Amino acid sequence: MAEEFRLDKRELRRAFERAAAEYDAHAALQREICDRLTQRLDYLKLAPVRILDAGCGTGYASRSLLRHFPKAELLTMDLAPAMLRLARGQTSWWERPWQSLRKPASSYVCGDLERLPLKASTVDFVWSSLAFQWVGDLAATLRELYRIQKPGGAILFSTFGPDTLKELRAVFTLVDERPHVSRFTDMHDIGDMLVHAGYQNPVMEMEHITLTYDNLKALMQDIKRIGAHNASADRPRGMLGRGAWQRLEQGYERYRREGRLPATYEVVYGHAWVGDKTQRTDGQQIVHLDIQRRRSARGLR
Repeated sequence: MAEEFRLDKRELRRAFERAAAEYDAHAALQREICDRLTQRLDYLKLAPVRILDAGCGTGYASRSLLRHFPKAELLTMDLAPAMLRLARGQTSWWERPWQSLRKPASSYVCGDLERLPLKASTVDFVWSSLAFQWVGDLAATLRELYRIQKPGGAILFSTFGPDTLKELRAVFTLVDERPHVSRFTDMHDIGDMLVHAGYQNPVMEMEHITLTYDNLKALMQDIKRIGAHNASADRPRGMLGRGAWQRLEQGYERYRREGRLPATYEVVYGHAWVGDKTQRTDGQQIVHLDIQRRRSARGLR
């Protein structure tokens, strides 16, 4: 099972704040993965009243969700306020002109997926495209998402697996043993976490997507421009020296094929369902007692 690692949330927020304005210009891979995740909606029989776009970024997926579920209320959530402002500008009420202006198509929440500012059992469908890799404790995050979901609801998500940027991770060992590349959770571990969180019938899929670059500098700039650099609390600080950079460039050259340098991304897709929330995963029944209401009914205080 993947272990929790410490994530520097302030650095993560700063990175996405800085990247927000140029994010869409450099997020071709993120849009492609989002489109592939959207296609999976056709295989799920859903009629949600309330949807959470968990980690909405600039709102690219939110627009698709509004078109796919025109009668649903959409909650868009992100850790970075700058991302939310962009999402708000792109998912306004005119996406669904038939709807009353007194009931907006979307609500916008700046929040942390590990501590959701939402009440229990208030969301039918959770959507999350490439956000789970930015939480420190994925198991706790899935428990939080399960908490806010209604019985009969579903979750659909994509994230990155451990083969992501494997070439870059390997060549960084030529510099030192510190973690220069973000850590990613194995698909099978995510499936186990879903079950332990309370979800039923998880389905996990994986594919590899490879991008190619002229040189290592172009790859590193691509990562930086979307705010996706390493934000773990134990990451190395400061700039690489000239000698370290040269070792990186020389090491990466061994991967060059047909004149291009590859960057591999392991993309994990998953979905699962929320069953009867009065039943625990061990089969025992949960009984909720409202002691205060019973005492009031009997005239007791």
